[in-house]
Amino acid sequence: MAGLTHFDAEGRAHMVDVSDKPVTSRVAVASGSVRMTAETLALITEGRAKKGDVLGVARLAGIMGAKKTADLIPLCHPLPITKVALELTPDATLPGVRIEATVKTTGQTGVEMEALAAVSIAALTVYDMLKAVERSMVISDIQVILKDGGKSGRYEAKL
Repeated sequence: MAGLTHFDAEGRAHMVDVSDKPVTSRVAVASGSVRMTAETLALITEGRAKKGDVLGVARLAGIMGAKKTADLIPLCHPLPITKVALELTPDATLPGVRIEATVKTTGQTGVEMEALAAVSIAALTVYDMLKAVERSMVISDIQVILKDGGKSGRYEAKL
């Protein structure tokens, strides 16, 4: 279990003790996408989805998801999140919606899980709001694309 911080010496899961870590500014950016037919994407871009503003509702859901991460993922620390921003961009080349979440905190541990949760919940909300017209949508490519702050420093995905 060397290198896996969520396990103790006996291999049992535990919440990592971050009490001795310094408080630093931290940021994480995650991205993902929801692929769908061009016809379904047109419902979003033309404002014809029966459930309303798909991207606006998904943006709010993503923000809420980031704030609830510690309630959903057992070993995540509850963090004082200082910023959550989501960009949901219709993309005809997918076709579908590209999602990017930025989460910031000043704390003792990073916000990668919060950024991933924000993207995931936003994507699930897009699916939920459009499933009546297309059940074959695909949620994919959810990943951390940037992480900065803390002892491990900066990480940028090679896209």
